[in-house]
Amino acid sequence: MWKYRERLSYYEKLRRSLYEVLRDNLERRLIKVSLIDSFYNYLREGVEYSFLEKSELKPSSKKMEKESALFNTFIVIFCEGVISPQLKNYIRFFPENAVVKKNLQYLANFTLYERFNLNLRYFESPRFLDFLEQLLNVDYALLIQQDPTIKKKNRYSLTHFHVKIDWPIADAAEDLAKYLRYIRDNLYEHGDKVARILQNKLFEYYGCHHSVGGRRTAGLIAAQLLRRLDCISTVFVSSSESRSMYKYSERGVSKFFLIQLNEDQISALADREGMSKETFKTRYLYQAEDYYVGITEATYRHTVYSKPPEDGRLRKLKPAYSWLRLRDEFLHPRITAFNSRPISYKWIYASPSEQTQQKVAGEQDST
Repeated sequence: MWKYRERLSYYEKLRRSLYEVLRDNLERRLIKVSLIDSFYNYLREGVEYSFLEKSELKPSSKKMEKESALFNTFIVIFCEGVISPQLKNYIRFFPENAVVKKNLQYLANFTLYERFNLNLRYFESPRFLDFLEQLLNVDYALLIQQDPTIKKKNRYSLTHFHVKIDWPIADAAEDLAKYLRYIRDNLYEHGDKVARILQNKLFEYYGCHHSVGGRRTAGLIAAQLLRRLDCISTVFVSSSESRSMYKYSERGVSKFFLIQLNEDQISALADREGMSKETFKTRYLYQAEDYYVGITEATYRHTVYSKPPEDGRLRKLKPAYSWLRLRDEFLHPRITAFNSRPISYKWIYASPSEQTQQKVAGEQDST
């Protein structure tokens, strides 16, 4: 289990700070690839983009869209430390899929192969994110971790590609259920029915319905497995069937997605934030043919039923109670708007009239 910053040594705090800065940088690029680039792929091909419905962002939603080759998909694992060799049976990274030139030569459409050198795979390289983006369309996951060959320096590297996540769902559910004190020894100790419910609850814990596709399943299984490490880790999953990017980290569950805004909504938000409509569009929105889109993040919190009990005692499973609740929603600035902050934008549970009234609420809050 990872440690809070207050329990870290001075050098571990430095590593944590570096990791968080690099993660922010990585997140910005992945949002662009997953959402913005995908959106313009649809426009370029003349295909209508399917924006998410509000119901799809609610934790219990099971609606899924058909997979599309126009949506950029990936799994990226970013570990603060070095993944333990004991986990190699489940997160499969070996010399055969290490990021070295002799392994990359077999990849189709990898244009950087001829110019590849080992420095490209280090995060401090100016072209690192371009290099990573070239590898995102390779099947399975990419693994970024602390360089295991360097002991006295915090250096992060894209060490492996084509990383398979091979941990059974039942084992992951058992691991989580033990942590939450719903079982003592094994998943089936209370019978098959409870075991099946606990497996479904594993998906709910990570913001998914238990019927989701393989990519999101692999991502949440990886997130659960990495909890065994004593450092933090982050898993980014871009999913075509959900038209969103998931982020699993020590902060919990987040979903990034695009929303479409009309002129009235833009005017209300611009007025609330004290800027002109054109300035707001420049800082927060991306233009389509005759409308604008913005990047929204929904963050979720775990309920008392998905947190370990304070007394540490075993407890009875209550399937009807939710394990995840919406915590907050943000409209993010454009990727290039470095001085702009995310702003609050309530959308998932808000009615159309309530969204219009956000302008009034914002004015009242400021008085």
